[in-house]
Amino acid sequence: MEPAGFGSSGGGDFVVGCRLSVKTTLGEEFEGEVLTFDRITNCVVLQESMGPGSGRNLRFLKANFIKEFSLLGQSEEQTDFRNTYIDADVCRQREDAAIRQAEADAERIGIAVSEEGQYIFDALSKTLPVRWDKTAIVVMDDVRITDPYRRENCSGGPLATLERVQKVLDFERQRLQSRVS
Repeated sequence: MEPAGFGSSGGGDFVVGCRLSVKTTLGEEFEGEVLTFDRITNCVVLQESMGPGSGRNLRFLKANFIKEFSLLGQSEEQTDFRNTYIDADVCRQREDAAIRQAEADAERIGIAVSEEGQYIFDALSKTLPVRWDKTAIVVMDDVRITDPYRRENCSGGPLATLERVQKVLDFERQRLQSRVS
């Protein structure tokens, strides 16, 4: 038996007009109506459920990014695309913002660093501005923490800044130790 929302053709197509509750593999949850499904690209276009008079939000998803979904019902009204307007500038702005966010997220991942080093970087980044310089963590553009990322591996910066970073580092290492125990 096929999941609700799939066609009965056996091909696993989403049925146009179905209202679905969707959970993606990235943890997003939303409701939307299937506008179209392209079997070749495995893409589904969903019109996200928005409040009355607030416009439309279309989501273009690869079907394999849908973790689970449930059928909420069939749309009562026929969607009329004749007066549909897609603002290309808004789409470009959202794409640019998504690319900038993806680049920022990628810069936060250390290359050739230990899991512990990445944990410390992530923990420090919650309270202090940090960046990677190869395998060294640079905090507030002043203090460098080199592998194995301990108090004695901190150097540079004004003494007050160095001591603050060491204190936060000690605290995060204690938290890490208690998690491991």
